[in-house]
Amino acid sequence: MDHLSLTNPVFAAYAIAAALMVLKGVAMSWLTVIRMTAENGGFRNPEDMKKTMANPRPHDSQLAPNERVDRIRRIQLNDLENLPYFLVAGLLYVTTAPSLLLAQFLFYGYVVTRLLHFMPTIPPRFMTFAQHCGHPAHS
Repeated sequence: MDHLSLTNPVFAAYAIAAALMVLKGVAMSWLTVIRMTAENGGFRNPEDMKKTMANPRPHDSQLAPNERVDRIRRIQLNDLENLPYFLVAGLLYVTTAPSLLLAQFLFYGYVVTRLLHFMPTIPPRFMTFAQHCGHPAHS
């Protein structure tokens, strides 16, 4: 089982890709909550409508479907459907001792395609903010 060690660069590539995908999956859960809060709707459960500091004015329409929330929810469900297959298939692939270049192409290619699948859901305001953070204006 020397293949399943971080000293194996193929396994290290798999571990990086797997960690990124798990983090994305967790982030999607938080993004769903953020979107529900921003939209003040799209809740799934009646208990979400209880009066709390996060929901000071609950109303029945909060349980109505909300397309912006449902879009994030569908992406999260798609991740939950696909991630286990990637984790299992990727780990089995590592045990075949593939070439490092091909393994990196496949693992990182998967990560990139999953992130591209997610990109349309990012609000333009956030993208503008992120660009400014990466390239601060100089006065």
